[in-house]
Amino acid sequence: MSVKDTHKNFLSGLKKFPPSGEKLQKVLARRGLGSRREIESWISSGRVLVNGEVARLGDRVELNDRLTVDGERLGVGMVEQKHRCIIYHKPVGQICSRKDPKNRKTVFDELPKLSNGRWISVGRLDYNTSGIILFTTDGDLAHALMHPSSKIEREYVVRIRGDVKTEHLENMTEGIMLDDRLACFSDIQYGSGEGSNSWFYVVLMEGRNREVRRLWESQGLSVSRLKRVRFGPVLIPSKLKQGNWMEINSPMSRKLYEMASLSFDEGKSGFK
Repeated sequence: MSVKDTHKNFLSGLKKFPPSGEKLQKVLARRGLGSRREIESWISSGRVLVNGEVARLGDRVELNDRLTVDGERLGVGMVEQKHRCIIYHKPVGQICSRKDPKNRKTVFDELPKLSNGRWISVGRLDYNTSGIILFTTDGDLAHALMHPSSKIEREYVVRIRGDVKTEHLENMTEGIMLDDRLACFSDIQYGSGEGSNSWFYVVLMEGRNREVRRLWESQGLSVSRLKRVRFGPVLIPSKLKQGNWMEINSPMSRKLYEMASLSFDEGKSGFK
């Protein structure tokens, strides 16, 4: 047998015995420490240890591996955690980062305290935008819901300054190039008002940075007020005041897991 054939047989044998364990970033995300993207950056910067050794991207871990993040021992690596998901009504004037060098108020300041894990935001809203943000302790869920392939609708109510014409609406539904990528509203519905006080409802399938504002600005129009009122199947409750949060119930959380193509085990969740 030639060397080439031997190598081919060796690779074929590897396919029959897939790597054991789970990817490290998936395990840490399930523990609620952060999204997979965040955790991958931690691994790359050497902040994560497995059995006392600096972890590398692609590492897999077994049930009894010792995991350490920023010097803090996490215990048994594969322990399951009950997860929670909440709706937060963000007011204008808060940022979506955990810390701000300008000491501005952040959305995380208003969230309930956790004894294990941490809150992960499902997307962001800019400083001058209000409305619904989902937070979860399940990193896998957050990652799946934020991924562009999820195609989850985000609905906004927007007040426009300027003379809105039919051609403007047609342009924004057909698509506008923003940063070398096509952006568009999947739906635009007139709300109320006229002139500089016109209200519209718009729907996006992904939440790129300032996308709603930039689409209107591309037509020579400006946004004077913007609020996100829906994320997927979750509408902002009328009774939920700005700066307050509300727990998501089990039926709605099941819908979110289904949209994310993840299994939902009610017995292992913290949802009510």
